[in-house]
Amino acid sequence: MCSPANIFLETETMLVQLTVNGKPVQADVPDNTLLVQMIRDTLHLTGTHVGCDTSQCGACTVMMNGNAVKSCSVLAASANGADIGTIEGLAQQDGTLHPMQAAFKECHGLQCGYCTPGMVMSSIDLVNKNPDASEQEIRDSLEGNICRCTGYQNIVRAVQTGRDAMMA
Repeated sequence: MCSPANIFLETETMLVQLTVNGKPVQADVPDNTLLVQMIRDTLHLTGTHVGCDTSQCGACTVMMNGNAVKSCSVLAASANGADIGTIEGLAQQDGTLHPMQAAFKECHGLQCGYCTPGMVMSSIDLVNKNPDASEQEIRDSLEGNICRCTGYQNIVRAVQTGRDAMMA
């Protein structure tokens, strides 16, 4: 009988230091920890969702150094030193929603809400990079975010409304 080689590779841990929603944080995590796992499991910021584990759905989208990234495809170790923004960091201290969050609420751009954090983060990234995006450009930019409930029309309207409020 063959004895299997050590099929479970031992992992090292690494001290990962980030700025998350404007606050410095650090955690000693296994070196194979995904950024989404660190955000949710270590930092307990559960607004960032895990939907597919294959970077297809976009529910885990966060801002990293000013760019939208799917945090299920980024190792926490590779984000060391990065500035991370999550959905929890968008609203003001008094609870006032970010204009894009308010637009998703007002335009009924959500139903079950599972995809919403990733949609909002991707939409903010789009507006920051292309404030004059056409409807088709909005639709194209959201291709990496899957919603199984809304049919996207209200999401596109929410992005347009949020963009207008962000640019005001």
